[in-house]
Amino acid sequence: MSSYRTPQRTVGRLNRPFGALYYEVTGSGPAVVFAHGLGGNHLSWWQQVAHFAPHYTCVTFAHRGFAPSDAIPEGPDPADYAGDLAALIDHLKLADVRLVGQSMGGWTTLEYAIAQPARVKALVLSSTAGTLNRRDCDPSGGVKYDAWSKKAEAAIAEGHARNIHPAMGVRAAERHPALHLLYRSIDEMAGALDKEKLRAGLRRTATRSLADFGDFKVPTMLIGGAEDVVFPAFLCPAVAAKLPCAGAHILPDCGHSPYFEQASAFNRLVEDFLTSS
Repeated sequence: MSSYRTPQRTVGRLNRPFGALYYEVTGSGPAVVFAHGLGGNHLSWWQQVAHFAPHYTCVTFAHRGFAPSDAIPEGPDPADYAGDLAALIDHLKLADVRLVGQSMGGWTTLEYAIAQPARVKALVLSSTAGTLNRRDCDPSGGVKYDAWSKKAEAAIAEGHARNIHPAMGVRAAERHPALHLLYRSIDEMAGALDKEKLRAGLRRTATRSLADFGDFKVPTMLIGGAEDVVFPAFLCPAVAAKLPCAGAHILPDCGHSPYFEQASAFNRLVEDFLTSS
């Protein structure tokens, strides 16, 4: 008979000024905290938790305003995300952490790493530059970014016409229809959350410059998808080149959600990075 046992899992709710923050802790070992994107919640990381929990303590949570965390009538402010993460890490008594942020989750993880660099052993930014101003990160002075934005808008419009979520994209939805269905189902758990208002909040708070990171010593890896129409993957190596301790990987045949649509490749990259950090 097989001796396999599923990793231990606990569920909790942390009281915060807005209400309760939902979280799950699975596995044992060094702590890895996963912060989801605008189209997700704690469930987004199902393929990562299953992979990493045998050797790591995996912490997933739903950002404020995203079910099953409590709703916020006026909607969440991304400026509050890092404070929620700090409170959760303290609540769980984690001495140090490895952070993985997807898209919107980059706002959460990067800001925490800036505030608490000594407690962050490694930082993964997936399809995101977090609170950096994206256009200002373009080495061409915005020329390449503007051209990418024009093409991306057209691709997103085409996807919407076919009921395809931009965080997966047309090609990913065609390759992985079951994953696309699951992604949309998780996304819809947010209910009445005004995501357009939240996107505006993300743009408003993405004001940092690469010049601010000259002494940022947290080991950082940026991962992008070559077919992404939400975040320009070419910024991954551009940002990494300006950080003291960073590298970048761009996955071919992949859209905005490498962790979801190319989980095996994503997990391998992250695992190698965590092992070496």
